[in-house]
Amino acid sequence: MMGKPLLFTRHARTVMEERSIPEEWVTMTTARPDHLEHDPAQKGAFRAFLRIPAFGNRVLRVVYYEELDTCRVITVFFDRGARRKGLAT
Repeated sequence: MMGKPLLFTRHARTVMEERSIPEEWVTMTTARPDHLEHDPAQKGAFRAFLRIPAFGNRVLRVVYYEELDTCRVITVFFDRGARRKGLAT
């Protein structure tokens, strides 16, 4: 997704605020993920994963749709199962 501006849905903004997830971490995750996959639950969406050292090496998951000029971020959360699944290792 390198270089495209991010647009955040209301849901994404809300959960980022509730979970104290800085926009910078979301930007880093979409720009340089440790792992990227298609989201099987949402056709056309991607899941990007990145280990965040500043947050105890927990794995951030960002779900987004890549559009022509932007990326629309749908949701953001720390994925408790990512390490067990072997993602972002």
